[in-house]
Amino acid sequence: MNSPWHLYLMAGMYIFAGIMHFIKPNIYMRIMPRYLPSHKMLVYISGLAEIILGLALCFSGTRAFAIYGIIAMLILFLLVHFYMLSNKKASAGIPMWILVLRIPLQFGLMYWAFCYL
Repeated sequence: MNSPWHLYLMAGMYIFAGIMHFIKPNIYMRIMPRYLPSHKMLVYISGLAEIILGLALCFSGTRAFAIYGIIAMLILFLLVHFYMLSNKKASAGIPMWILVLRIPLQFGLMYWAFCYL
C-alpha cells in the first residue's frame, strides 16, 4: 500500500457510498429509473460493486480492473442522474442547479479514476 493518499481517499469514498446502499437503501430506490427492474436488488448490487471496486483500488494487482470498473459504473449511474433531472419525485427536492452540476461531476470522477492508470 504505497500509493498516493488521494487514491485511498477515492477508495474510501466508494466504500462509504457502497455501505450506504445497505444502510439507507430507500434513498437509492427512490432515484432508480422506473424502467429498470428489481430496484432493491439493483441498489444492493451497485452498493456491493462500489465496495468491491473501492477495495480493489487499494491493491496494485487489482487497481486497473477497479479503475475500469469505476468508470463503467459511473457511466451507468448517468442514467440515474438524468432520471433525477426529468422526474420531480426522484429529484428528492434537490435544487435543479445541483442536479445539473452532478452531470459534469460524474465525468470529473471518471477522469480522477483514469489518472491512476
